Amino acid sequence: MTTRRLFLRTASAAPLLGTTLTGCGGEGPTAEGRDYFKELGLQQFINAGEPYTSLTGALMPSEAVEAYVYASTRYVRLTELHDAIGRKLAEIIGCEAAMVTAGAASGLVFGTAACVTLDNDEAVRQLPDTTGLKNEAIIQKVHRYGYDRAIGYCGVKLVEVETREDLEAAINERTAMMLFNNTKDPDGQIKVAEFAELGKKHGVPTFDDCAADVPPATHLSDYLNMGFDLVTVSGGKGIRGPQNAGLLLGRKDLIEAARVHSPPSSRGIGRGMKVSKETMLAMYVAVESLLASDHEADWKEWERRVGFIGDEVSKVAGVTVEMFAPPLHYNVPHLRIRWDEAAVKVQPREVRRQLREGEPSIELRSSPDDCIELGVWMLKPGEERIVADRIRELLAAAA
Repeated sequence: MTTRRLFLRTASAAPLLGTTLTGCGGEGPTAEGRDYFKELGLQQFINAGEPYTSLTGALMPSEAVEAYVYASTRYVRLTELHDAIGRKLAEIIGCEAAMVTAGAASGLVFGTAACVTLDNDEAVRQLPDTTGLKNEAIIQKVHRYGYDRAIGYCGVKLVEVETREDLEAAINERTAMMLFNNTKDPDGQIKVAEFAELGKKHGVPTFDDCAADVPPATHLSDYLNMGFDLVTVSGGKGIRGPQNAGLLLGRKDLIEAARVHSPPSSRGIGRGMKVSKETMLAMYVAVESLLASDHEADWKEWERRVGFIGDEVSKVAGVTVEMFAPPLHYNVPHLRIRWDEAAVKVQPREVRRQLREGEPSIELRSSPDDCIELGVWMLKPGEERIVADRIRELLAAAA
C-alpha cells in the first residue's frame, strides 16, 4: 500500500507539473478552424485509462503527425516505401527484418501465413486452404485469447498444450509454428524463454504476441534476442503511432514471406489489410520518437501524476490509494483507489459512471468491482488536476 508520504516524496522529486515529454502524451498539433467531432455530435473525453482500441488508442506525437501530413501531399511507390521503411525499422530496432502492418492482429495473420507458405508461391495463392501444407499452431491452453482467431484466418488449427512434455509430444510434420501470448506469461507452465528454446530445439518457428507490451521500448527487440522468430506489436498504444498500425518483426526469411501476403499484392491472404503511405511513414517516425525519448524521465513524470492524484483523493476520509505497475500489459505507473463504503457511500461502478457521464467526460482503466484504477500516461499535461478534482469531489459528496 502506498502512503501519502510516499506520494508527496515522489511528487517533489519529479518534473514540474505541465512538463511535456515525448512519451507522456503531449498536446500535439492543434487543428485550427472546424471542430469536426463537435459537428458530428461526438463527446470527447479525458483518457485516464489506457490506449484501448475502443478509446481510439494513443495520441500521436507531433513529429508523427507531421510525417503523416507530409506523406499525404506526395506520391511514392508503395512497395518501395514498404521496403525502405522495413529496412530502417530493422536498423533502429536492432532486428533482422521488419514491416508495418494494419495493427498487431494483422501481424498475427501475416506471420502465420509466412510460417505456413514460406517462399512457396503456389501455397501463397492457396490459403486459407491448407491441404497438403503445415496447418497446426501450438499454444498453451491458458494462453488462448480473443485475438488468436487471426490464426484461423489462414486455415491453421490451434493445438492446446499445458506442459513442456505436452508441447514436445504435439510437434509433428503438420506443425507450422508455436504461438505465445506474452501477457499470459505468468499464467502458463512454459515460460517465455523456455518456449523460445523449445522452438529452436525442434526447428519450429516461434511467434510472440507482444501487442500491448511496449513500453519498455526494449521489448521491441528483447524477445527476438531471446530466440523468438517473430514478434507482433501494436502501433497505436505505447509506441503512439497511428491506431491502425502495428509492427511485425523477426527473421528475414519470414518477414519476406509475410510481405508476399501483404498489399499491394493481390496474391496473398492479407490484401484487405492495406497500410497507407501516411500510416507507414508516421509509424516509422513514432518508433524513432519512442527510441529517442528519455524513458526514465517519462517514468518519473507518470509517477508524479499518480502521486498528485493519489494525494488529492486521499484527503477524503476512508479513501486509500496504491501505486502499481502491471508486470507486462501497460507496464507503467498506475493508481488504484479504494474506500470504505461505510464511510464513502458510493460503489466504484457508480463513480466510473459519473466520471464517464460528467463534464468533462473521464474514462478510467478497466478494474475489479471493489476499486477504481487509473492510467495516467494517456493524459495531456495538466489533466491530472482535472481528474484529481473530479474524483475527490465525487467521493467527498458521498462521504
